[in-house]
Amino acid sequence: MLLEFAAGQNKGMVLPYVRTMPSAPAEGTVVLDATSATGARVKYYNGSWIDLSGQDGNITSALSSQPTPLQAPELAEAKAIIGSATTSADGVLVLESSTKAMVLPSVEDVQNIVNPAPGMIVYVNKSGSKRLAVFNGTVWSFWKATPN
Repeated sequence: MLLEFAAGQNKGMVLPYVRTMPSAPAEGTVVLDATSATGARVKYYNGSWIDLSGQDGNITSALSSQPTPLQAPELAEAKAIIGSATTSADGVLVLESSTKAMVLPSVEDVQNIVNPAPGMIVYVNKSGSKRLAVFNGTVWSFWKATPN
């Protein structure tokens, strides 16, 4: 199975909105913490939840168009696995490989993304400022790799 993000499209991958944070997800899980509509943050799990946003986002209007768990209950068996036939990781989309990694959608500048969705994640591939960017519903947060 191939999941490809075309270059130059000014679009990103939108992370799952989570209204209740899982207590023990698989390490490497990345979500938009929507437990507070006015305090949304992108987080990843590495033995504990680590905040990637560094600041609150307001996703009140975005949540109004998202179904609640009562309206659309999650099916335990509903998942897509890429890279393996089976997995013990619990997630909607599981990318699993011992030799390959996921390559994020690449954009030249987040300012070119007209309507970013809360939870969007992209790789900014701009000369002199290559970095990871996540949108928490209000602002973009950036991480620039430092040379070893």
